[in-house]
Amino acid sequence: MTGEKANISPNTPSDRLLNGGEIVLQALRDNGVEHIFGYPGAAVLPIYDEIFQQEDIKHFLVRHEQGAGHAAEGYARSTGRVGVMLVTSGPGVTNAVTALQDALMDSIPIVCPSGQVPTSLIGTDAFQECDTVGITRPCTKHNFLVQHIDDLAKTIHLAFRIAAAGRPGPVLVDMPKDVLFASGTYVSPDKVSPLPSYQPAMQGDQNAIRAAVALMAEARRPIIYTGRGVINSGPEASRLLRELVDLTGFPITSTIMGLGAYPATGPNWLRVAGQGGSHEANMAIGDCDLMIAIGARFDDLAISRIHEFSPHSKKIHIDIDASSINKRIPVDIGIQGDAAHVLADMIHAWRSLSSVPDQKRLREWWTQIDHWRARHSFSYERLDHTIMPQHALERLHALTNATEIGQQMWVAQLFGFDKPNRWITSGGLGTMGFGLPAALGAQLANPGRLVIDIAGDASVQTTMKELSTAIQHQAPIKIFILSDEHPGMAREWGQVPDGNGRSRAYSASLPDFTKLAEAYGAIGLRCESPRELDARIEEMINVDRPVLFDCRVARLADAHPQ
Repeated sequence: MTGEKANISPNTPSDRLLNGGEIVLQALRDNGVEHIFGYPGAAVLPIYDEIFQQEDIKHFLVRHEQGAGHAAEGYARSTGRVGVMLVTSGPGVTNAVTALQDALMDSIPIVCPSGQVPTSLIGTDAFQECDTVGITRPCTKHNFLVQHIDDLAKTIHLAFRIAAAGRPGPVLVDMPKDVLFASGTYVSPDKVSPLPSYQPAMQGDQNAIRAAVALMAEARRPIIYTGRGVINSGPEASRLLRELVDLTGFPITSTIMGLGAYPATGPNWLRVAGQGGSHEANMAIGDCDLMIAIGARFDDLAISRIHEFSPHSKKIHIDIDASSINKRIPVDIGIQGDAAHVLADMIHAWRSLSSVPDQKRLREWWTQIDHWRARHSFSYERLDHTIMPQHALERLHALTNATEIGQQMWVAQLFGFDKPNRWITSGGLGTMGFGLPAALGAQLANPGRLVIDIAGDASVQTTMKELSTAIQHQAPIKIFILSDEHPGMAREWGQVPDGNGRSRAYSASLPDFTKLAEAYGAIGLRCESPRELDARIEEMINVDRPVLFDCRVARLADAHPQ
């Protein structure tokens, strides 16, 4: 197409011909996309030609496709919107696989348009060809191969619907180069019918809800156990969860991914559960007589021994994904539905009981919980001569109250989250290097907000190159490194024992992070003394540029509770 650039509304006449690049940009525009994270290549040049000739969709050039994916995740996790990553064929796709699997494990809505060699060359081992559909089938919620230009717009619209509907996840749209160069008709989103094969139930079964509420009314040692599904459902689900807790008086805990759905300052909060979780949360799970699990998938980090998990309780499981119910843990009542809808119905059913249960029946249970709380399982010894990592995070939390991403267990233990989408972490996949590009995506989605990547000295090096992206796009992220000269999780799990040659070789090869920051054009700070910690953190906060903060912490500290 030549002449004036198309700026098409959703009511574009169906006989208007556009080339593939124009169709992709318009489809993204009509699905509310304002930001794309990507890296160019030959197969997607028609799309980049259009990107550079318009201004309403901003493209952020990353340094690696994995970084594009994690940035799109950070964008989606902090806003609740669908993130977009754009990659080329072959190595562009294979580099994106880690981010796609990460988004799949944590139920994050991502759409990934990917380039492909021309249709006639598929299957010939052409330059930069790979079996994109085959490779990404197990690490996406759904994927497509577009074989005709007239299917391109429709497929992109479907990708956005699938990514956000039900249990969210990543969707890939593979586009051969000849399709992108061809011209065809543009179809607006309102002209595309939803897939009949994917219509997840939003409303829960009313009989099952009434049966669940009847069990709740009789329980004497109940606990509510929440996961990411409450946050994915939206702000209303978090509000309704808080209302249900207030009505019932039940204690509540959460998986790592569910933090913030119920406020950490709430009186019924038992802190995080599972591996590395609080003593009171894990003991209450083990001794309860009723568990109400909402949007949690009972993963192995939360449950190491299935037969010992809450062995004496009846279990209610609420989830938008029917396949998650009874998948690992047998339950007494399974309710498929969106968390907000089911919570609203449960509250209504509770208020409709002929007699509202007296919270006095829970007194003995709360007395026992307070006894477990008195253990102070996240306590640690303060040292005058060196910084304990727990102390560093406590001071960081006290001085910032920011969006946090990164060093998983210590942050989950020591930071209090009163709102959803403030805590962003790689929960299911535990991806090294997730934090820095995810912080970048969160920062670009939330300009003016303080965004901090709390990282280890091993993790941060795997995607350090994205600091260059932050400099280019003026994203003032703060990278707070807990530097103990050891790969933390590997050491805690016994894979890299202290004192052997590998540990010494690792610590000797670490870069000078302050000089590395300066080489990229960022600010480098270092702190080794507890007395200097507050002043250095405030210095980091007050700089309106990317900062790499090398916080030198005690080498032998670990995240296991007392």
